[in-house]
Amino acid sequence: MRAPLQYSPAHIQRTVSERLALRVVFAGTPSFAVPALQALMRSSIELVAVYTQPDRPAGRGRRISKSPVKLAARASGLPLRQPLRLDDDLDFLKSLAPDLFAVVAYGQILSAEILNLPRLGCINIHASLLPRWRGAAPIQRAIEAGDRISGITLMRMDQGLDTGDVLRQIETPISDIDSAATLGTRLADLGADALAQLLVAPEAHIGQAIPQNPLQASYAAKLTKEESWLDWTQPAVTLERQIRAYFPIPLARSILLDQLVIVHSATLGSNTLSAAPGTIIGLSQEGIQVQTIDGTINLSTLQLAGRKPVSAKSFVNGFSVRPGQRFSAAKAFYAKR
Repeated sequence: MRAPLQYSPAHIQRTVSERLALRVVFAGTPSFAVPALQALMRSSIELVAVYTQPDRPAGRGRRISKSPVKLAARASGLPLRQPLRLDDDLDFLKSLAPDLFAVVAYGQILSAEILNLPRLGCINIHASLLPRWRGAAPIQRAIEAGDRISGITLMRMDQGLDTGDVLRQIETPISDIDSAATLGTRLADLGADALAQLLVAPEAHIGQAIPQNPLQASYAAKLTKEESWLDWTQPAVTLERQIRAYFPIPLARSILLDQLVIVHSATLGSNTLSAAPGTIIGLSQEGIQVQTIDGTINLSTLQLAGRKPVSAKSFVNGFSVRPGQRFSAAKAFYAKR
C-alpha cells in the first residue's frame, strides 16, 4: 500500500490562502490607473481579469494606440479583455465569480448589473476629495480653481456620477508649480497605496463606508480644446493656473504672428501694466514676458505646431520674437482662414 502523502503546515497554509484569495477584476485605461494595477499584482489577491478600453487611433498620425493599462498587463502576462461595452462581457464576468471590481479611470459607465455582480461590489479610485470635483477632470479643475489641497477618494461605486459612499480619503497639497502631470502622478501613487491597504481587510472597510454630502458637491467637466485657448484679458494668476492645469493634455495655446503657439509652462511675473493684453513686453531669463489684464506672466516652455517644445530662449532665437509683438485670440486667427 502506498504511504499517505505528508503535507507540511506551511504547504497547508499556502493552499488554504490560495483558495481564500480575493478574486479581483481590474478595469482601467490611462497611465493614472497603472500604479493601482501594479499594486494589485504585488498583493495576495487573485487578479482574474484586466479590462481596458479598445485600441483606438490617437495623435497627429491617428495611429492605433494601446492604452497604458494594456501595455502593463501584457508585459506581466495578465488576462486582458477589451470589449466595446463591459455589458457585452457579462456572461464571462459571471463565470469568474469575482469578489471585487477595482475600477480606475476605466472610461465606461458601469451598469447596475455589473455593479451588483461582485460579492463585495465595485471600488473606484477617484482623483479628488469627494464630493468636491465629481466628474471627468478633477485634477485639472482643482489646479485651475486654485485649490490648495487635493487628494484621492476610495469609493464604493453606485449608479450616480462619483456619488458612492466613501471608504477612505488621503490628502496632498497642491503646490504653486504643480501641473496636472505632477499632481496626477502623486495622486495615482496615493490611490494605489490606499487600494492595497483596503485589500488587506476589504469587508471591514466596506462596512465603514460614509455617504457623501450632496450639498458639498462640485463638478469637474471634461476639458475641451476650446477652453485651452489663452484669453489674455484674464488675470495673470488665472492664465498661469490654466497653463499648469492643461499640461500635458490638451495644452494651453495662443496665436503669435499667425502661428499656433502651444504653451507648456509659465510663471507669474510682475504687476506691470504697460501694454495691451497679449503684448510681449520683454524677454528675460524667466521667459517671454506677456502682458495680461493685471500684470505679466513669463512663458518658459513653448512649441510651434508640429515641432518639439523648446525653452523660451530657443523659441525667441528660432522664431524672431521681439517686444511689441502680440498674442491674439483664436477667433481672430480663424477668422482669416
